[in-house]
Amino acid sequence: MKQVTNTIVMIRPVQFRMNEQTAVNNYYQEDAGIVPEDANKKANEEFDQFVNVLKEAGVEVIVIDDDPKNDTPDSIFPNNWVSFHENGDIGLYPMFAVNRRKERRSEVLERIEASGFEIKNVVDYTDAENEEVFLEGTGSLVLDRVNRKAYCALSPRADENLFIEFCEDFEYTPVVFTAYQTVDSERLPIYHTNVMMGIGETFAVVCLECIDDKKERKNLVNHLKNDGKEIIAITEDQVNNFAGNMLQVVGLGDKRYLVMSSAAYRSLNSIQISTIEKHCAILHSDLHTIETLGGGSARCMMAEVFLPKSL
Repeated sequence: MKQVTNTIVMIRPVQFRMNEQTAVNNYYQEDAGIVPEDANKKANEEFDQFVNVLKEAGVEVIVIDDDPKNDTPDSIFPNNWVSFHENGDIGLYPMFAVNRRKERRSEVLERIEASGFEIKNVVDYTDAENEEVFLEGTGSLVLDRVNRKAYCALSPRADENLFIEFCEDFEYTPVVFTAYQTVDSERLPIYHTNVMMGIGETFAVVCLECIDDKKERKNLVNHLKNDGKEIIAITEDQVNNFAGNMLQVVGLGDKRYLVMSSAAYRSLNSIQISTIEKHCAILHSDLHTIETLGGGSARCMMAEVFLPKSL
């Protein structure tokens, strides 16, 4: 089993803007007063620069253009609707926002197969949308693929029963908790687990102060420590700068990188940076428009491909 991959899928947006349907529980989104045309133009500039940063490091990036007919402002975040696994399985996930459900496109899967990967089986959870039950892919699920543990912060977009079903289907041990952020002096659930934690091969970046329940916090720490992960704790303020939204990838010559936005990188202190760099190098790119309007960052933009190569 591998924890990190050299291949990721990214979707170039055609109608990126602040998605009014997701803003109801994604408190990181801000209406910056940018007209949609300018928002999409700036998002594309940031997207292309980010792709270049990854490719220059030797990461294999499959870039697929969004389809303008679907009016999918959040298509830039494909990891929420699909996950790709080493045994050839893929997961398709139920999405909270109605206009995000159109992001699930067969053309994306066909393009991945055309790139030399084999999809053997589709595990489809999307019927849960009919019951208003959601689990938004590797936004809701932070996977320790090697130790077969799945971490999930419960929220309106991460249903516990469906999470347990995923764990049974994909053979993961569930680690459940609730992570909170302060919104207008009120503690509200963080919409996606991957905003406040990320797991690498030998380390985990996590905001422990987001987990208000001491038992849940201790349980999470114990799991990470028992699996030999060095815990790099970040603050809630750093989470607000998307420092939890990171992904470890493999570049040229099998070199490991932790990928994040420039805002996330700037929010880290020197001790945190040096601790990360003990484990791997850091890559960062400016994603200001995408973060401000989309409420997601670098990790959300990358769907990892662990599928077997087709013969």
